[in-house]
Amino acid sequence: MKVMKKKNILLNSFAALLLMIVPTSCDSFLDKMPDNRAEVDSETKIEELLVSAYPSNDYMLFTELMSDNCDDYGENNPNTSRFYDQCYAWNDVTESNNESPENVWGALYSAIAAANQALQGIQDVGGATTTALKECKGEALMARAYAHFMLVNIFCLNYNSSTSSKDLGVPYMTAPETTLNPKYERGTVAEDYEKIAADIEEGLPLVGDSYYTVPKYHFNKKAAYAFASRFYLYYEKWQKAADYATRCLGSNPSTVLRDWQNVSKMTQTFTAIGQHYVSADLNCNLLLMTAYSVMGLVEGPYYTASKYAHGSYLASTEDCSAANIWGTNGYWSNPKVYKGTNLDKTIFWKLPYMFEYTDAVAGIGYNRTVYPALTTDECLLNRAEAYIMLKKYDEAATDLTSWEKNIIKAGVNLTPESITTFYKAINYSEPLQSTIKKRLNPAFAIDAEGSEQECMLQCVLGFRRIETLGCGLRWFDVKRYGIEIVRRVMSAAGVPDHQTDVLKKDDPRRAIQLPQKVLDAGMTPNPRS
Repeated sequence: MKVMKKKNILLNSFAALLLMIVPTSCDSFLDKMPDNRAEVDSETKIEELLVSAYPSNDYMLFTELMSDNCDDYGENNPNTSRFYDQCYAWNDVTESNNESPENVWGALYSAIAAANQALQGIQDVGGATTTALKECKGEALMARAYAHFMLVNIFCLNYNSSTSSKDLGVPYMTAPETTLNPKYERGTVAEDYEKIAADIEEGLPLVGDSYYTVPKYHFNKKAAYAFASRFYLYYEKWQKAADYATRCLGSNPSTVLRDWQNVSKMTQTFTAIGQHYVSADLNCNLLLMTAYSVMGLVEGPYYTASKYAHGSYLASTEDCSAANIWGTNGYWSNPKVYKGTNLDKTIFWKLPYMFEYTDAVAGIGYNRTVYPALTTDECLLNRAEAYIMLKKYDEAATDLTSWEKNIIKAGVNLTPESITTFYKAINYSEPLQSTIKKRLNPAFAIDAEGSEQECMLQCVLGFRRIETLGCGLRWFDVKRYGIEIVRRVMSAAGVPDHQTDVLKKDDPRRAIQLPQKVLDAGMTPNPRS
């Protein structure tokens, strides 16, 4: 698969200060204002610039490691690194690589810089006066909103209506930087969400598909609706989340979900399934992104990072292989189990592993992957969750049934009553005795434990965990619902031996610390007590 290349654009002084991706030192770069930026003075140049409005580094590795989707397989397991150790332990990450928080921060702000430069270019050529320029403006606004959304959800506490007006946010950039050595304030999470909403509402009506060569690598219309659905779900605006999901899914969602039955008929190799999973031809894939990433190794049939694996115990007691409302297993495409010395891994084949050679003779280059940043399957579960919060339980059960019957060979018709009966009978997960049901502690109000609403939330969160397994999104559900996570060491038999740590619902480590270079430049750090 051909991987998108970033356009060569000179980042402004803001990028030098905040992004740390300029090869020279910040001091030398800030000695003078850049005066050799490419002139963005035509539709073609604006379109080309927008290729750079998407991050080239992904969050998936460290958010997956920080979530409850992995366990510690012991100090004698050599398949780790200081970076993996720090992420798993929720320590402030000091190691830097292509998937470190530092480089994800830089990639997201680089994407924002490109979006802002495109918006400035549109203004400089007289505004969005043509169809192409209107669509470019819509794409730039959606890309800017998405990048800020990821920043605030990674590096800040999750949004909640109770405390976000005081919780530290991230700098929201709405124009190219034009001053030397600028100083930036973090603002609040609530302010960031207000600005993201403004960008979405302005940009979404302008988004189109006409000028894209490969629409799935851009914010096309359906991708924009899916992102709006996720955003408003996190924003606790349930009706808007449901409405935007409906615009994305259409009148018959089952026709646009991932065709797992077809996957089961394919050549059953990791390479074939991985390449198919991220195909731009699939209706379920709405927005695809490329990244410098080892996720194809970590979530593939390899030893990489296997000290902190999604092992058979987790799978069989908490998620994909556990007894669920439909019974046990029965997927069209079953999770793959790998066991051996220092290896206990249960995964779905999803993200492909690619290698980009910079020197084929020397055999060096970059690990890469492609991943679906937005899908119809996630969007359907967004709507189901929104319906549950609106207490539209029959509508939620219909969506949950659609998801379940699409992935399970012999799926059953789900009703609010059957869901409540099933989950009410399950014990809550304990540190050394897991179940598929975890206590929910969101800042927003939900009904009591064992209620119809709480049981249906257990169901949708469990389905979301399976749907997003290996793609890093579980971490954000953990944050939104105040789900507590234990760290435990597994025994030689592959079962929990002892607990080492716990991430409480109000633990400040839920907000990943800002990169050290950003803190050194004067940005306020996230509290750690």
